[in-house]
Amino acid sequence: MTTSPSVLICGSMAYDTIMVFHDRFKEHILPDQLHVLSVAFLVPEMRREFGGCAGNIAYSFKLLGGDPQIMATVGSDFGPYAARLDRLDIKRDTIRELPEHFTGQAFITTDLDDNQITAFHPGAMNFSHFNRVADIAAPVALGIVTPDGRQGMLEHCEQLAAAGIPFIFDPGQGLPMFSGAELLHMIGQADYLTLNDYEAQLVQSKTGLSREALAAEVKALVVTLGGDGAHIYADGVRHDIPAVAVKEIVDPTGCGDAFRAGLMYGIAQGWDWPTAGRLASLLGALKIGQRGGQNHIFTRAELLERYQAAFGVPLAL
Repeated sequence: MTTSPSVLICGSMAYDTIMVFHDRFKEHILPDQLHVLSVAFLVPEMRREFGGCAGNIAYSFKLLGGDPQIMATVGSDFGPYAARLDRLDIKRDTIRELPEHFTGQAFITTDLDDNQITAFHPGAMNFSHFNRVADIAAPVALGIVTPDGRQGMLEHCEQLAAAGIPFIFDPGQGLPMFSGAELLHMIGQADYLTLNDYEAQLVQSKTGLSREALAAEVKALVVTLGGDGAHIYADGVRHDIPAVAVKEIVDPTGCGDAFRAGLMYGIAQGWDWPTAGRLASLLGALKIGQRGGQNHIFTRAELLERYQAAFGVPLAL
């Protein structure tokens, strides 16, 4: 059995409250009255999920047998999430609680057409720069900077680079917070860059660099393509990673985070890009069959069997 890699995951911890409106928004919003909009939706169906990019990635990484350490800022309401992390045996030594704030949280209302109205309260994550990479006592093989407070993302990239810790820059939903120059600065400090296809186009537009030029800035550029798999650009080669067929698409929330957990595991183990990419793709497929970002489960044996069936080659975890 290979050793369990230890990684540092910098990013958000959040609660996701998902509500379902048993009708269609368009039937209750008058287009010619938007200037005086005042609506209320009865939502008899509601659930609360544990989320946030850092939490989601750590969850899947732990399932793989890895050793994730989360660096995040949370609020006074973090108790239930803290208890969950303890049950999962996920380290939270560098999760800082700020009692005067709430933990980040999203309130999502979905209608029968799958349209969504979302409100996100960043809360304590706005102070993620209070955490410093130098505070990490245990050695880590790899880091990742995911969507978080703006200043925290900037500083954690700088701190990881200064500490000589290889890391992935995954700007995600945080992209609008940064200028092209700032993005280039963070990309230049990173070893790897992960984006979805839309984000890749946005980064190209902001920086003025082509996809190939972006790839030349890092050891590898990973672009996910949803149901079309992913492309990994490394050493002048584009590796085409196939998507894994699924029986049912239940909820895409957190699929990108599951993908990144698989990718991190492969990088930390020193695997080649096709192998790491295929594991990442499989984890995304396993996640999409469950609601929320942290409700998919699998055993090591089940994962190896699914990998063999999906790609026709064995995997040694």
